[in-house]
Amino acid sequence: MLAAVAAGSRRTVSTGVYIESGAKRVFACALEWPGWCRSGRDERQALEALSAAGPRYAVVAAEAALPFPAGGPDALDVVERLPGSAATDFGVPYEIAARDTRPLTEHEAGRLASLVAASWRVLDHVVAAAPAELRKGPRGGGRDRDAIVAHVIGAEGAYASKLGISLPAPAPGDLAAVAALREALLDVLRSPSAGAPVVQKGWPQRYGARRIAWHVLDHAWEIEDRSDAR
Repeated sequence: MLAAVAAGSRRTVSTGVYIESGAKRVFACALEWPGWCRSGRDERQALEALSAAGPRYAVVAAEAALPFPAGGPDALDVVERLPGSAATDFGVPYEIAARDTRPLTEHEAGRLASLVAASWRVLDHVVAAAPAELRKGPRGGGRDRDAIVAHVIGAEGAYASKLGISLPAPAPGDLAAVAALREALLDVLRSPSAGAPVVQKGWPQRYGARRIAWHVLDHAWEIEDRSDAR
């Protein structure tokens, strides 16, 4: 796994978290740190998983040149609880928090975009260090490295429409098209706004940043966990 930043470079502050509770799965997500989002069978397990993923997420913050808060579960402050849905139980942090619709300043938008871009770079680093064939899961399933990358890129093509972008999902090997799609996503995320969804039936930028970064990091960490090189 990529080395986490040194503890001395982290600051101890409370981290605002929301809880999304489905019937079978619960997510705990840090509101101001897109991609720092983990799940468990109940709220306690979700918060424990979020805390345990802190050192991994610190790598993303360091990649974005942002100071990351120190502390374990006691530093996580649950500020909102949301009812989940079948999507939550399927394994997706699907619900939009009330705080996601607050006005977004230029500084805040730039920060969100920088963390999403850092998540992509972390994925690139992980993929470069991983073998093409990954260890299978306990039941013999799981995509290999390149299939995971293709899945992530394909999902971003679908996410783009939720942010008002009408670019198709690029082929995974078309690096120029992948870069163009991601730059278009960043252009939307880094724009200040009143906080409303970007398009009708679409996403506010805060949620869009969190959903994109969560999906990228969820699979980056999967590759790490299933890599013989780890």
